Amino acid sequence: MFPPMASSYVRFSTTIFFFFFLSLSSSQKVTLSLYYEALCPFCADFIVNHLPHIFQNGLISSIDLHLVPWGNTLFKPDGTILCQHGEAECALNAIHACAINAYPDVMKHVGYIYCTERLVLENKLEQWADCFELVGLSRAALDCYINGYGHQLELKYAEETSELHPAHTFVPWVVVNNQPLQENYQNFVMYVCNAYGSNQNYQNFVMYVCNAYGSNQVPEACRNLNHSVETQSTFNSSVEKLSYSHQVCYANQ
Repeated sequence: MFPPMASSYVRFSTTIFFFFFLSLSSSQKVTLSLYYEALCPFCADFIVNHLPHIFQNGLISSIDLHLVPWGNTLFKPDGTILCQHGEAECALNAIHACAINAYPDVMKHVGYIYCTERLVLENKLEQWADCFELVGLSRAALDCYINGYGHQLELKYAEETSELHPAHTFVPWVVVNNQPLQENYQNFVMYVCNAYGSNQNYQNFVMYVCNAYGSNQVPEACRNLNHSVETQSTFNSSVEKLSYSHQVCYANQ
């Protein structure tokens, strides 16, 4: 059972706005891209149950998060759009595109998308418009969708998705610094850590972030971290010990 919608969003929103103030410079950030479609249940699960981890542990401060709501959508011969899960998915993809455009602050558009994807998991999609009020946003994204601009934004996301190398074969398709994670997408946090450590010549990204904050303002993810070589080794090797379930929506199905 899921907790009540409003209280769940409040907890999530409070966490992400707190960590907004702990951001590092953009030159240090790792790019995390999520290629998805709005009604794929596995995309919804990732957005609701996995993506929030980077907000809850403070890593969002060192990530450029980029969402691409197109997924396995195709063009028909006449140029119209065919979405894997029907017209409702086409509409929600476009609304998500409008939200990203209307609310460029990642905290705001991720909050809105989180709200709608939670409704997908709860089979309450008909309540999607309530998310504007729950998140505390204007209806600019809805206006964008109604006037057709969402379709134009979707065409841009279609082009971006088509330029993936290698091409995506399913969604959610998660990419860290241009490295597709394939079936290991649920382990994206460790890939982000490794990418950041490689960029900065640090063995452990989490340790670097913790050290950057100093002793007076330490995020939760750092409080119980043992700064020993043994801990670093355990952290890095744990990637190899995890098993993954192939919960995806395949392309061309």
